[in-house]
Amino acid sequence: MKRIKEVAIEKTLLVSALVTIAVTLGIILVLSIEAFNFFRVVPLTDFITDTQWTPLFTEKHFGILPLLSGTLLTSFIAIAFAVPVGLSISIYISEYAPKSFRKTIKPALELLAAVPTVVYGFFALTVVTPFLQTFIPGLSGFNSLSAGLVMGIMIIPFISSLSEDALHAVPNSLREASYGMGSTRLQTAFKVLVPAASSGIIVSIILAVSRAIGETMIVAIAAGQQPRLTLDPTVPVETITAYIVQVSLGDVGHGTLEYQTIFAAGITLFIFTFLLNTLSYRLRKKFAEKYE
Repeated sequence: MKRIKEVAIEKTLLVSALVTIAVTLGIILVLSIEAFNFFRVVPLTDFITDTQWTPLFTEKHFGILPLLSGTLLTSFIAIAFAVPVGLSISIYISEYAPKSFRKTIKPALELLAAVPTVVYGFFALTVVTPFLQTFIPGLSGFNSLSAGLVMGIMIIPFISSLSEDALHAVPNSLREASYGMGSTRLQTAFKVLVPAASSGIIVSIILAVSRAIGETMIVAIAAGQQPRLTLDPTVPVETITAYIVQVSLGDVGHGTLEYQTIFAAGITLFIFTFLLNTLSYRLRKKFAEKYE
């Protein structure tokens, strides 16, 4: 009887894994077929070199660069804000805060990850943007700066919580050895614990980057819907995910070239995140081998 239960559990886990793989392959297949139909009409060279994205206008251009730059710009602002803040929080909670404070503040931080992103979007549009406009007069009502900063707030729990877990898992023998050598608590944190927990910290940043690139509602509400090739954070931009939402919920007919643009944009996002995750995985593996 015990053997039968073990076989049943094993088969159930196998089926779960196969279903996950099948769903992933199905998504890739649908994206590839629709993108192939798109690229039968639009040359790939135009798609990756044209600096305008106006498939819904009379004069049509299909250059992905404006959407890609908007995605990267908002993600960069979010990461640049969230990484130092998240790591500072994780080091404080792990090494400085009393245990009772740690038990209270950590769940409170993780609650930020449970806030609906549409709430974050309206917070960026109605609170953060007017606040920034008080000392940045030229800031547009829709801009990538507000969207990126609020995305950074959203992903802080990913970095702080996972990094704190990684720091907390470092053996106490390393701390004691560092203190025994005369190091201060700050020196121990940054020169011993952070390098020792680097693999876990890198994983937290990888998850945060992936979350930022795939975010939709915040950028759709606060960043605007004007695809433009720019690195200026004070003007409206449009990201790949925001464009997909715009077309999916609009009046564009299914099966048209304009509708197929969302699959071309989608497979671009998929390839980009796949390459980014592969690179990040190799970096994490390198650091993990170094300190294991």
